[in-house]
Amino acid sequence: MNTPPCALIAEDEHVLARGLLKALNKQWPALKVCAVVHDGEAAIQAAQLHLPDIVFLDIQMPECNGLDAAERIVDAWPGEQPLPLLVFVTAFDRFAIDAFEREALDYVLKPVDPSRLALTCERLQRRLCDRSPLALEPGLPALRNLLLGVGAHPVEPLTTIQAGAANVVHMVPLQDVHFLEADDKYVRVATSSQDHYIRTPLRELGPRLDPRAFTQIHRSVIVRTELIDRIVRDDMGRLQLQLKGRSERFSVSRTYAHQFKPM
Repeated sequence: MNTPPCALIAEDEHVLARGLLKALNKQWPALKVCAVVHDGEAAIQAAQLHLPDIVFLDIQMPECNGLDAAERIVDAWPGEQPLPLLVFVTAFDRFAIDAFEREALDYVLKPVDPSRLALTCERLQRRLCDRSPLALEPGLPALRNLLLGVGAHPVEPLTTIQAGAANVVHMVPLQDVHFLEADDKYVRVATSSQDHYIRTPLRELGPRLDPRAFTQIHRSVIVRTELIDRIVRDDMGRLQLQLKGRSERFSVSRTYAHQFKPM
């Protein structure tokens, strides 16, 4: 790069944030840290303001965790700009680290290990030379599912969704569900005849859905795969998806767009 690269640090523990900043200054003096923030929402705002080349994201932050922040940063990123390189800061154990390595996403361990940070900096410098506006991070959804499963007991796959309304619980067979859409505190469960609303977060429902039957297209939308009719690219280069027999159009986020390439 002709100009020095810049980075954003999002780490909720102030002492660790300062430690990472100090270690980066030592390992990579040319790297300019444009901002240090302490929660996911602030990270999203700072990324939109500074458009950094690299974003260091703590996985576990209040309000909005590192994975959610990463997806929202990617979704809102200007189409003409190369996407930032993502580095996750984690205190997870060896099993979770295997998940990062499986998806080829870089990470920094807490507390900062100078030798591991040096390796990360070397990788980042090489990747900065190869970036393009189309260079995505397709490993984010898979990483989310892997981390949800780390140390957890196997979950039973869903066959029915129990949706409460007033004093009634509706038993909604999963084969009747057209899509699930998160909205504030609820998830909309849409069928051909009725919409139901549940409080279970989409991130908890996703791992319990049959991946052969459902496809996630956005952090807030999962659709029945067999109902996908067409995907259209709009004037801004964003993908819009439509289901058979439905009028809604759904945005396909950049994180999930790699699933829809012509054969």
